[in-house]
Amino acid sequence: MSGTSKKAIYGAVIANIAIAISKFTAAVFTGSSTMLSEGIHSLVDTGNGILLLLGIKKSKRPADENHPFGYGNEVYFWSFIVAVLIFALGGGIALYEGIEHILHPKEVTDVIWNYVVLILAIVFEGSALSIGLKEFNKTRGNVSFYKALIETKDTSTAAIVIEDSAAVAGLTIALITLFLGQITGIEYFDGIGSVLIGLLLLSVSTFFAIECKSLLIGEGLPESDIHKINSILSKDEAVTAYKRPLTLFFGPDEVLVNLNVNFKDDLVSDEIEQIVDRLENEIKKSIPSVNRIFIEAETILTKRKSMK
Repeated sequence: MSGTSKKAIYGAVIANIAIAISKFTAAVFTGSSTMLSEGIHSLVDTGNGILLLLGIKKSKRPADENHPFGYGNEVYFWSFIVAVLIFALGGGIALYEGIEHILHPKEVTDVIWNYVVLILAIVFEGSALSIGLKEFNKTRGNVSFYKALIETKDTSTAAIVIEDSAAVAGLTIALITLFLGQITGIEYFDGIGSVLIGLLLLSVSTFFAIECKSLLIGEGLPESDIHKINSILSKDEAVTAYKRPLTLFFGPDEVLVNLNVNFKDDLVSDEIEQIVDRLENEIKKSIPSVNRIFIEAETILTKRKSMK
């Protein structure tokens, strides 16, 4: 799972700007805390999209003396900031507003504004989610959606999919609680809706923050890719033994691979260089995200076997 798509992010940002304006307008006319929470949610999502675009831009900077492996991890850093903002601003404020309106309930007036805005917002958010899913599915393959979401290294596109999914769920909650408040006359439903939206955002941000943390502190290739590398090494006649590959992600499309390999004793330096080039080309062809490979020749006693 790799690759970073700006298309999904631009679509989400444009949709969220329009939706945030309409939600705040409805909140002013109706006094609904749920609608205010939804407006804050869309505003935060807009800012998050801008931060993700900033992260992508910064990650494309070329390597230099201070950062010899490049700036690919910028994507993971800014994705983590997005997760924190969803938690602190989106979830925290929505939860606060909900509790405040439960303790001091107010009648929601001109509910037609809320219905119109919520229905339009669901359409717009659904469209943005559709774009995000289309970009996400391009690299998903046959893996289940949930597993792909956990294993993906493209945190920027994943963030948009997660945010838009949470937005559609939040809008649905707002629509249901608005309807229940109208037909029952119970004013607490408005605050309850805001609390539920806040809890939803807190859960989403926690999940996403955990995924970003794993990549920030250093995550290697999945076991399936390790098997591919081992298979390439074991099939090469010039390789007599090797240790488990050491790998590390420096960005969605930037992976470092370190190999400790023992070659046949009768090889000269020119032959070893050709073998190294061959191994590197085969590994990069098998795993396109790998862009740096360091192969160290050493003596390994166990023959034709991977040593952990």
